[in-house]
Amino acid sequence: MQEPLPLVVFSDLDGTLLDHDSYSWQAAVSALDRLAEMGAAVVLASSKTASEITVLQQKMGLSNWPAIVENGAGLLGQNDLPTYGDLRAALDRVPDDLRQKFRGFGDMSVAEIAKITGLPQADAARAAERLFSEPGIWSGTEAERAQFETALADLGVYARYGGRFLTLSFGGTKADQMAEVLSRYPARHTVALGDAPNDVEMLEAAEFGVIIANPHRAALPPLATERTGRIIRTKEAGPSGWNRAMMDLLDRLETKA
Repeated sequence: MQEPLPLVVFSDLDGTLLDHDSYSWQAAVSALDRLAEMGAAVVLASSKTASEITVLQQKMGLSNWPAIVENGAGLLGQNDLPTYGDLRAALDRVPDDLRQKFRGFGDMSVAEIAKITGLPQADAARAAERLFSEPGIWSGTEAERAQFETALADLGVYARYGGRFLTLSFGGTKADQMAEVLSRYPARHTVALGDAPNDVEMLEAAEFGVIIANPHRAALPPLATERTGRIIRTKEAGPSGWNRAMMDLLDRLETKA
């Protein structure tokens, strides 16, 4: 029987482990080093593509672990899900007056993706290499968006807001993929960190959840498990908040051991 890992950490990237403006994770290096020393797994869980996350895993020294990609629509290395081509075909079956109000990455050039994301050209090209989901900009009204989402649902496509974009997929959340990872890598403890509405299921599924402060977006509403202390909020934003929260949690877990 496989020996459980001491800890598996599931972490969102943009605005959480990565600084919102600089995309740097350097403020979290001390906590990442401590996690590596204890043999904990750090599973990146992001709206980013497999191509983008693979590069980040290599730079962070996390290539030995799985990663949740495209907002939970897929798991890095898993190829038995509907393809991006299927998703684009379904999108083009939506009534034209609604379809025209959604501009997805597949409708944009790499230069346009770089402009709206603030990514360098090479990184924007990797963001365009999609396998499971389609992020985009919605330009219609809220009522029209509801009609758009209903039309997509009839085709088996789900829409949800992540950080900056309305993202379409055939389903699957970060929490769904989290369960799959844990079936492969059982752990004594689990922690999830995030800052956006699409992180909520993951935060609630973990033993400990951490809402990272992000002054660039509206704060998440209070979650039920915050009252019990299972979910906490940071005062510091981005990787600084990530680092402090992880250090504090590791101290708590060592005290309990």
